[in-house]
Order: sequence, then C-alpha cells, then structure tokens
Amino acid sequence: MTISKGQLVGYIRVSTVEQNTARQEDQLSEFSLDRVFIDHASGKDVSRPQLQAALLHLREGDTFIVHSMDRLARNLDDLRKLVKELTTRGVRVQFVKESLTFTGEDSPISQLLLSVMGAFAEFERALIRERQREGIAVAKDKGTYKGRRPCLTAAKAKEMLDRVSQGVSKTKVALEYGISRETLYNYLRQA
Repeated sequence: MTISKGQLVGYIRVSTVEQNTARQEDQLSEFSLDRVFIDHASGKDVSRPQLQAALLHLREGDTFIVHSMDRLARNLDDLRKLVKELTTRGVRVQFVKESLTFTGEDSPISQLLLSVMGAFAEFERALIRERQREGIAVAKDKGTYKGRRPCLTAAKAKEMLDRVSQGVSKTKVALEYGISRETLYNYLRQA
C-alpha cells in the first residue's frame, strides 16, 4: 500500500485537568505537526471529545502520532480496534515511546508487540483502580472520604441540563461539555 503524504496529527492525553501535558508536548515537538488534539480524560474508554475529533479529522495518508500506547487506550480491545480502524482507512499510527509504527501491513511481531504492550497498559489501569478502591475504603473508614468533586459548576450543569431539555442530543451535549454520557446521565438522575 502506497501512502501519500498527508498531515502529521498528534494526540496527547492526560487523565485529569490538573495534570500537565508538557512532557508529551515536548516529545511530539520533534515532529512538525499539522494539528494536535489534547484530551484531559481517563483512557478507560474511547469516549473522549478530542480523540473523537481526531478520528473524524484523520484522512487517508495522514500519520497519527501518539506519545505512547497507554495515552491512546488503556484497554487492549480499544487499542487494537483503534489501530486497526485507522490503518484500514490508510492512516499510519505511530507510537513515539515504543518506537512502533502501524500501517496495516504489519508483521506478526508488530501485532504481538501491540498486544503485549497494550495488555501491560490495561494491567496498569487495573492496578490503579485497585489502589484507588483501597484508598477510598481507608478514607471511608476514617470518615475523611468526601467523594468525587463535580466536573461542572452548578451554573454549567444547569446550562447543560437546559440544552438536553431543549432536545439537543445527549451525546452532542456530553461532547460539548467534555464529559462522558454516563456523567451526563448522572447529572440527569440528580436533577
């Protein structure tokens, strides 16, 4: 498959708004990127506004450059599905940290590395969740657990709920406010 010269598109993800993207930005600065998409969201699934925007933006001949596999997905099934979907569309997927590039014409060893390293990312996420549950249990026992902070201010939440009541699709509203649909449904249940 001959790949025409397309855009170099970067993707950066950190798990929370408080986390800094500088390390990943620095790593990707060696490329002359035409466009960069940045998410401040968990990698637990692919319901991230900037990832979805990047997927819509990418065209045949483009190269999608990601700092590392765990920045794209922390779930092996999602990682493999994203790479396959993109390479089938003629988009090269390049992981800088792992020094791996996928084109759709990948060797069995490349596929093995994708699976093994993706499995490690998924395993790491499971460990993080386990430590988090343990920490919450300890905090609850001490009476210091306050729960998760709301992602939206009261004014933003009301504005969002008004948009839903006006008939705007829940998926569209969730993307506009940078939250998952499940979070939107939580706000709807509380209202």
